[in-house]
Amino acid sequence: MVVPGGSERVLAFVALCCRAAVPRPLIAGTLWPDASEYCAYANLRSALARLHREGRRALEIGPAEVRLARGVTVDLHRARRVAHRILDPAGTDGIAEPVLDAVEDLSADLLPGWYDDWALMAAEEWLQLRLHALETLAGRLVAARRYAEAVAAAQAAVHAEPLRESGQACLVRAHLAEGNPSEALRAFTRYARRLEGELGLEPTERLRRLVAGLARSRRGDGRPGP
Repeated sequence: MVVPGGSERVLAFVALCCRAAVPRPLIAGTLWPDASEYCAYANLRSALARLHREGRRALEIGPAEVRLARGVTVDLHRARRVAHRILDPAGTDGIAEPVLDAVEDLSADLLPGWYDDWALMAAEEWLQLRLHALETLAGRLVAARRYAEAVAAAQAAVHAEPLRESGQACLVRAHLAEGNPSEALRAFTRYARRLEGELGLEPTERLRRLVAGLARSRRGDGRPGP
């Protein structure tokens, strides 16, 4: 389904609000912040009018508010529920089933290529939620000795935010727990080089300690590793 640009933004904004009824002034003011109130309202009316049949069926459009139609599902809402189940301390074991489906849900970026302030804020909130969920999932999978799935979850976290040390630490721990010290050291080395190249920083002592013995063994001179 091809949706005109303005109409697409309305659909996305309303979808981000879950099932809540979104007042028209909020939609107009958020999507067209630089326009006058009159022009913003006119843009919203035009965007709603240009919705094709499928798009109009996805929304309940009232005189004062707009909301998602009943029966409409949003991938983001399902993925958020997965993340919250993983992070819920009251959960049974915090491991989603099936794990690889959960990892796939948590690997998707939100509105890539969108640069509106509201879209960037929502994307950052989703990024932080899914990173914490992926790292938590990886740690629990290591504890459960489900190493292949732990590596997959940690790699998804690293791919989403390569310079985030907590995700890199999850990946190193998963490789070590699986009995693959060479892969753990390679992951650490890639991260250290990228961190130095992009930010001029070094890994923290906490991460360096995870691979210190491996690096000393590789160097063979008894000195601390990289």
